[in-house]
Amino acid sequence: MSRRSRLRPGRTRTPELTAESPCPCGLPEPYGKCCGRFHSGESAAPTAETLMRSRYSAFVVRDAAYLLRTWHPRTRPERLELDPGIHWTGLEIEDTEDGTAFHTTGTVTFRARFRRHGKRGALHERSSFERHEGSWVYVDGVFLNPADDAG
Repeated sequence: MSRRSRLRPGRTRTPELTAESPCPCGLPEPYGKCCGRFHSGESAAPTAETLMRSRYSAFVVRDAAYLLRTWHPRTRPERLELDPGIHWTGLEIEDTEDGTAFHTTGTVTFRARFRRHGKRGALHERSSFERHEGSWVYVDGVFLNPADDAG
């Protein structure tokens, strides 16, 4: 059986990551107690920033199903194909506005670093989040300083 055939639907390739691995989002908890519990559906992200971190980790593990599930229905694409040539290497949260249990909207500004076909790059974005049916969801994002992110 090939590695690809053992993957959950919506995943293209899973980096070696276990529940005990460091979480890709950069917080000190292991993956299983951090973003892994959101990916599995065990818990819902309590803040917009936590959702943003879990979505970054979903890109790392190529969990397209989670990304679609946490995308607002009004802006969500029908399907999502993740680029297997991108290897996500780090996340930096630059700013958060609102997005707590006391808010219905929030924004998170971040820089996500990656390597694609041996070249370094970064995605610098201000993402918008809303509560939808009681849970935080990603709405959309605005790219910041695209010229700075080329490598």
